[in-house]
Amino acid sequence: MAQATAPTDTVSRIGRLVRLLSLAVAAAGVIMVVAGAATWFTVQGQLADEKITVSEDAGWLAGDDINGPFSAYQEAQVIEKHALAASGGKTYAELDKEDPKRETVMNGSFLRASLFTSVVSFGIAAMAAGLGVIFIMIGYALFLVARRLTTATPPAVES
Repeated sequence: MAQATAPTDTVSRIGRLVRLLSLAVAAAGVIMVVAGAATWFTVQGQLADEKITVSEDAGWLAGDDINGPFSAYQEAQVIEKHALAASGGKTYAELDKEDPKRETVMNGSFLRASLFTSVVSFGIAAMAAGLGVIFIMIGYALFLVARRLTTATPPAVES
């Protein structure tokens, strides 16, 4: 009875490849978590530096500092309400080009777009960080599989 070493070498080689893949996936996850957190805190800091508060007539979060996705979204809603009230319910595109209210509504649209951009940025940052955590977990699972493969000894093959 002779033992073949080829299956052991193959399993060991696959184990090393899986371990390398696990490290790459986990490293990508760490990068995504760091990038997501950095984006979140950068956007939060930029909004906080503006020292804006949610309008008192907001449905919720009235008076809160705008430094997060919910307060930014709420203030964008309030700005829309004020712009529509100022224009008699018309949007920027619906107003006549000579209407003096058009500039007020345009500024409201720009402010809303800026606030919505920050809301989207918060969402992408959270998604990147969340996916990063999932990548780290997948990397760890692959690492465990690789460990099993490198320590496994296949049964002897008879020739």
